[in-house]
Amino acid sequence: MREEKRSLRQQQIEAAAYEVLEAKGYGGTSMLGIAKQARASNETLYNWYGDKQGLFQALVTRNAEEVKTHLESELETGHDALSILETFGPKLLNLLTGERAVALNRAAAADSSGELGATLSKAGREAVIPLLEQVLVRARDEGQLNFDNTGEAVGLYLDLLIGDQQIRRVIGRLPIPSASVCEDRAQRAVNYLRQLLA
Repeated sequence: MREEKRSLRQQQIEAAAYEVLEAKGYGGTSMLGIAKQARASNETLYNWYGDKQGLFQALVTRNAEEVKTHLESELETGHDALSILETFGPKLLNLLTGERAVALNRAAAADSSGELGATLSKAGREAVIPLLEQVLVRARDEGQLNFDNTGEAVGLYLDLLIGDQQIRRVIGRLPIPSASVCEDRAQRAVNYLRQLLA
């Protein structure tokens, strides 16, 4: 199968997976159900993704790819660390409050096995946090911030940036924030971080 055709087919399958997930939750979602929704063969899904957990890991990884790639590319530049955070923040907020992340988090909360939550953590948070730690260490090395514990500094930044935005989206109490709201919140988080860790 040509690469473009396979990529398009994967997008269709993954869109179908979100539809089934929203309708049935993680526990009620099966590879067969996704295959039927996508009008694909069950064999294709197993060949491409291995199993249900592999498919959902691919969903989470693809969803987090933009922010991960952004941080990786920014770390290769000479940009100062706080300006990296200013461009990274809106992307992360947009990711975490977007429809797909909300659907995955709702399903993970309802999954008593903890399987989807572990997948979300591994392919999302655990892939991005080490890169974010590098950015904050750069900020310290550049004399922009002062802290002893990198993990605590990352936690503070995420608290300032995200606050309760993600959970309010997941429980349906907040609309999707606009691009300008994400940008303003990201800038405010960097300003407060600079003040608190001066």
